Amino acid sequence: MGRGALNLQEFATNLMVDKSSTMGITALSPADRSDWERLWRGYQEFYGVSLSSEATDANWARLLDPDEPIFGAIAILGGVKVGLAHWIFHRSTWSIGDYCYLQDLFVDKSARGHGLGRSLVEFVYDAALAHDCPRVYWLTHETNNDAQAL
Repeated sequence: MGRGALNLQEFATNLMVDKSSTMGITALSPADRSDWERLWRGYQEFYGVSLSSEATDANWARLLDPDEPIFGAIAILGGVKVGLAHWIFHRSTWSIGDYCYLQDLFVDKSARGHGLGRSLVEFVYDAALAHDCPRVYWLTHETNNDAQAL
């Protein structure tokens, strides 16, 4: 299934980055590993889980593998990487085109209230549109009212 016609790096060039401020969303790159891992641990802490280092390494490798249907983006505020999103394109029996599942969404609590969660969601929707997905969906914990409001 792979990345197909969507080249996320090309898609993300100058997309969702406000040149007049220090806030933006960009596709993950190999240079983001340490920041991504810090945010990934924060996401796990938020949900009270702890994934193995093997799972973390596998996830990182998949996010950067052009043959995988999984993608990632990172949110930046004031030059600091403060949020992440992961999404997966997958087949559906209900559509010819792939669906897009927004699997993970996280903004560090120090950076909440700036609209970065919504910006990450919009970035995923834009990526899904570029991939011709007829549907984007996601789930969150029933107690996560802030995420449900997005």
